[in-house]
Amino acid sequence: MNNQDTKRLTRLIAILTQLQTKRIITSVYLAEKFNVSIRTIYRDIKTLEQAGVPILTVDGKGYSLVEGYKIPPIMFTESEANALITAEKLVLSNRDTSFTNEYIEAISKVRAVLKYSIKEKVELLSKRIAISPQFSKQNTSDSIALIQHALTSFKVLNIVYHSEHKDEQTERAIEPFAFYYSLKESWVLIAFCRLRNDYRMFRLDRIVNIYQTALNFEPHKMTLQEYLAEKEKHFKTPDIPLS
Repeated sequence: MNNQDTKRLTRLIAILTQLQTKRIITSVYLAEKFNVSIRTIYRDIKTLEQAGVPILTVDGKGYSLVEGYKIPPIMFTESEANALITAEKLVLSNRDTSFTNEYIEAISKVRAVLKYSIKEKVELLSKRIAISPQFSKQNTSDSIALIQHALTSFKVLNIVYHSEHKDEQTERAIEPFAFYYSLKESWVLIAFCRLRNDYRMFRLDRIVNIYQTALNFEPHKMTLQEYLAEKEKHFKTPDIPLS
């Protein structure tokens, strides 16, 4: 196998990975990601189809794997495993218990598919990474997992929120839109507040109570980048400042 064939095989495997991680992926995205022409991507997709991979072509949108098709577990390289273990230390210092619990479950599945030689190195690295004790480990929330599910399922959340500025508690029905991380306040939820009829930012440690309702909401048309740009442009003051 020459160098050109090796590069193509590597790209085909990478395209399979992309198809597994995204619901729909475009040829333009793949061409830009792998620095090849769209025509080359067409040929690669055809090669994968001929190899038996059930790829659907969604007119005007891109490519998608047939529902239920499973790709064998992917082997992580040593560098990829090291990156995940380093990230694990940072995640475990996070102050939301639901988030850390979910990550522990996920990383254990990653460890399970590592080669034995890499597992030994990963365990060594894990013992050689520490987080400064000055970083507060006090749990400030336990709702990230619930909010993540509501955000991706377009479910309305009911919350009781303790406002910092007015020192009062209000009950809100909100449509979760995005997360914002601040070193000062940690996790902040950006959501459309039905009480205020506008987008607001809520510190997770100030949400006194939260539960998911059976109500659905229409997906927001605005992107997170557009929201942040607009917020910076007008310097509006929501329930808490952006910074």
